[in-house]
Amino acid sequence: MIKLLSRYISVGIVNTALHWAVFGIMVYIMKNDQAVSNVVAFLCAVTFSFFANAKFTFNAKATSRGYILFVGFMGLLSFISGQISDRFSISPLITLIEFSSISLVCGFVYSKFVVFRDPK
Repeated sequence: MIKLLSRYISVGIVNTALHWAVFGIMVYIMKNDQAVSNVVAFLCAVTFSFFANAKFTFNAKATSRGYILFVGFMGLLSFISGQISDRFSISPLITLIEFSSISLVCGFVYSKFVVFRDPK
């Protein structure tokens, strides 16, 4: 389990850098609100994350069903995070830290037990 989590974290580091870069460009350069920026950044990063984790972390087949489940769950989490941040005027940097932390834990558990679970 530790090896699996270590691999997930490694993919997550690249995924987080991608997410933060897109989010920063959208908020600070393009002047979009945090909710929209967080969802767009997420969509860029989640595609990388799904395929990298399928191959590198879980040694599983990347399926359309799995992709939809992963994107749907993580997208909802991303949107809720952005909405809360907008509602309470939370700093974009705090939003990124908050979402990155929550998505690491929730994403790993959801990936392991739902998206890439071993077939019975």
